[in-house]
Order: sequence, then structure tokens, then C-alpha cells
Amino acid sequence: MPELPEVETTLRGVAPHIVDQVIDQLRVYNGSLRWPVTQGISELTQGQLVVAITRRAKYLLVELERGTMMIHLGMSGSLRLVDRSEPRRKHDHIEMLMANGACLRYHDPRRFGAWLWSDSGYPQLDHLGPEPLTDDFTGKRLFELSRKRKMAIKPFIMDNRTVVGVGNIYASEALFRGGIRPDRAAGRVSLQRYEELAGHIKEVLASAITQGGTTLRDFVNGNGEPGYFQQTLMVYGRGGEPCVHCDKPLKDIRLGQRSSVFCPACQR
Repeated sequence: MPELPEVETTLRGVAPHIVDQVIDQLRVYNGSLRWPVTQGISELTQGQLVVAITRRAKYLLVELERGTMMIHLGMSGSLRLVDRSEPRRKHDHIEMLMANGACLRYHDPRRFGAWLWSDSGYPQLDHLGPEPLTDDFTGKRLFELSRKRKMAIKPFIMDNRTVVGVGNIYASEALFRGGIRPDRAAGRVSLQRYEELAGHIKEVLASAITQGGTTLRDFVNGNGEPGYFQQTLMVYGRGGEPCVHCDKPLKDIRLGQRSSVFCPACQR
């Protein structure tokens, strides 16, 4: 699933080609996504100027002169800038043609994404926690929210009400760097360790953005290129392999129906 770094990488890739440009035409070939594509979205957006494109959590917000389009890549979605003459692929469900000649195509085999338009906001954005790469996200916040919480720390930091955009990959990597077992009770972690963990979360996400995200089967950035952060993964997807620090085998457990790889020797 595209996580925050992949979405941010996509935003940075497509923004120069659509911001301050007019939407010539929005073509919807299959509107049956996780949330049905807004009825009449083609007419609502045609001829409108794209004022800006921003990100909130894993949602892309395309701000228009009137209203905003919200795009979510879902489980397997991607946005690619292509030549208009390039044939559509099987799962190319939407394309946005710009007056400057740019063509942005939305590809989503599993159709778990979203393309919505609204002029009054989105309930999906309510009650979200802070962005992890801002000053609003701190170890103190994690510590205060975790008091008396018995849930494991990994799903705790993956909860969008705690902080947005810390998905499975980056939670695993940050916990390894912080030396914290993913199944440790969130309420049993000290303020000092939370302050260190918040720093590791910021470092891991920032590094992934710099390197273009993580390629896991489906993800490509806005230019159709894969990300390369996977080359520096220390635990995710490496169950049974030697730890990069102590050489002991990494353990793979299930937490919240997700694989969680960690080092029993280095993480406690």
C-alpha cells in the first residue's frame, strides 16, 4: 500500500505539471472505487484552474478555483504522468487532461482508492492526528496519549488519531531504530523513549521521501519510476534473516493481522 512517503513523492512529482494549469477534461472510465467517484465530477472540474495540490495524511487535495478534489491511492493506486498518445492500461480508471498538454492517469488494480469533489470539506479528514514531519508531533504527545494504554505500541503509532501516515513499513523501521519491541504495551514506554521514537519516525519518513518512497509490488511515483527506500529497510520483510546489528535472526509475528518483524535481542 502506498504510505505517506509514496504519497508525498507522488505529490512532488505531479505538482509542477498541474498547478497553475487549467483542467481541459477529466475522463472517468470506471467510477466504482472505494467511495464512488463524485457524480458529475467531469463537469464540475472542466475548465477550472488548479490552484494548489497539498497532502493531508495519505490524501492528496487538489485545490481548484471552486471546490477541492480529494484523491486517495488506496491499496494499489498510483498517479502517472504519461503522453496522451500512450494507450490506456487495463486498470487506468481516470485521466486528467490539462490545457498545457499534461496527462495524469490514475491506475488502481484493486480499486480501493478514491476521487472525490467537494466544496464543503471531507469528513474523512476529521479527527486526524498531526502530521509526523511537523512540530505538532512530539514524543511528549505520544507519551501523554499512551498512558494506561494496553494496546501494542506498533498499532498505537499506526493509528491516524495518534499521528497520521505512519504505516506498517515505517512503523517497523522506526521501532527497530528506537530499540522497542512492536508488541510492547504502549503505556509501558517512558517519555524519554517516546521522544527518541518520535525522532526516529521523522528520520525514517524524511529519508524515505528523499529516496522516492518504497517499492512494494505496485508503487511508482508520478513519473512512473519505482522508489528506492526498500534498499535500506533493516527489518520490514526480512523475517528470519540476520539482524543488521547483532546477526541474530529476526522474528516475524502478527500484530493486528499484520506482519511485524523485529529483533528480539535489540528491541525490548
